[in-house]
Amino acid sequence: MLIGTPKELFVGERRVALTPDSARALAKLGHDAMVESGAGAEAGFSDAAYADAGVTVVNSAAELWAKADVVTKVRPPEPAEVAQMRDGQTLISFFNPAGNAELLEQARDTGASVIAMEMVPRISRAQKMDALSSMANIAGYRAVIEAGSNFGRFFTGQVTAAGKVPPAKVLVIGAGVAGLAAIGTATSLGAITLAFDVRPEVAEQIESMGAEFVYLEFEESSQNSAATGGYAAPSSPEFREKQLEKFRELAPEIDIVICTALIPNREAPELWTPDMVAAMKPGSVIIDLAAEKGGNCKLTVMDEKIVTDNGVTIVGYTDFPSRMASQASTLYSTNIRHMLTDLTPAKDGVLVHNMEDDVIRGATVTHKGEITWPPPPPKVAAIAAAPKKEKPKELTAVEKRAKEVAAFNQQTRNQVTLLAVGAVLLLGVGLVAPASFMQHFIVFVLAVFVGFQVIWGVAHSLHTPLMAVTNAISSIIILGALIQIGSGSMIVIVLAAFSVFMAGINIFGGFLVTRRMLAMFQKS
Repeated sequence: MLIGTPKELFVGERRVALTPDSARALAKLGHDAMVESGAGAEAGFSDAAYADAGVTVVNSAAELWAKADVVTKVRPPEPAEVAQMRDGQTLISFFNPAGNAELLEQARDTGASVIAMEMVPRISRAQKMDALSSMANIAGYRAVIEAGSNFGRFFTGQVTAAGKVPPAKVLVIGAGVAGLAAIGTATSLGAITLAFDVRPEVAEQIESMGAEFVYLEFEESSQNSAATGGYAAPSSPEFREKQLEKFRELAPEIDIVICTALIPNREAPELWTPDMVAAMKPGSVIIDLAAEKGGNCKLTVMDEKIVTDNGVTIVGYTDFPSRMASQASTLYSTNIRHMLTDLTPAKDGVLVHNMEDDVIRGATVTHKGEITWPPPPPKVAAIAAAPKKEKPKELTAVEKRAKEVAAFNQQTRNQVTLLAVGAVLLLGVGLVAPASFMQHFIVFVLAVFVGFQVIWGVAHSLHTPLMAVTNAISSIIILGALIQIGSGSMIVIVLAAFSVFMAGINIFGGFLVTRRMLAMFQKS
């Protein structure tokens, strides 16, 4: 198959859907590649780089659409581009089928198959094709970098000869892919990072990244679940009021706010109100990743940067991935390559559009003259959540004391039982064994008891507990062996000497190992 990638028509779009490295990987699947001249220039990929990768460079987009069996794009196609599609051709691109009904019908009428990259199901097997997550990851990272370029101070705190610099305080609203990327970037730059999400189950993930989760004093069962596709479910009015109340409390101390709360094809919820902006310190920054759908802050102006009367900078750019075009193109083209790998199971350059495959079926929005969107639910069954364990009842002081007394009494009973059983066994042995045996046996039992008490009483200090115990046992062995060396039997003398030698190796070896372990923690 011939894979074609035209130049993006959307104004300001710098990404490209095919990189030279991806083209080399596609060649191993049996595919040939073609790009329109200049398609990757703004992402840092020259025509010469494509040519070196074995890609055919053509000067005309019309020629590319006419020849390519599969066309890969970043932005949804323009109507003029869809008009050039033909029966049997495949388009792989972002498409937004929920918001492009007319374009969807136009694509259906061409007979071409359209795979919308934002419709890839969010299941484990499809993560390598999840272009939405790839782009959201870049947007979250870039949002922090953009905030830093508009913030007048360091992110990290510093103590310098010129004075002390406090660390910046960053609040990330929404802990999806973009939010987590922003949290990771902000914490790595040394900022004090706080994060909020309506799903309390992500708190542990946020805290594991070094950020502090902002809890609300509110209980609502619906907040423990997510809407379809992994997005947060809409909140109740009561929860929203508690949320805004908490944000108003935080606003005066926050330096940077990064808003990421957005569900596709829905108006962005207002989470950072004008009065919160007014309460922020001059020089503070708001990065609104939901600007395309009205913004989480209603003062946000789409695709612009504004400064409010009290000196707060609000950034409403919608092209954060495109601002890192090289990285974004690399990740996106890799997502498409993985999609083409699934579409080419035999690696023979022949596309197999298997509509029984959950991933391919879920992402396909038109096929063989039919609109196949929305897709049926994936056949993969969801894993049921583990039932919550009941919190143990907290005991009163009287109940704790009664429990301790009961445990002590049980331990005493066990010890008395063991002594009684031991006495009975000893008596039974004494009835049948000769007197000389009993003398030695009683000495043996007492030695075991005394040895046990001595060994477990050894303080391990610089040793590990295990090494301390083995050294104590070895010491007892040496003492016993030294006493036996004076025996008149040569066999006993040889065995005793061998015991001293082996136990000595164990003791001195233990000290050498301890010395090496301690040396690992010493500064050179």
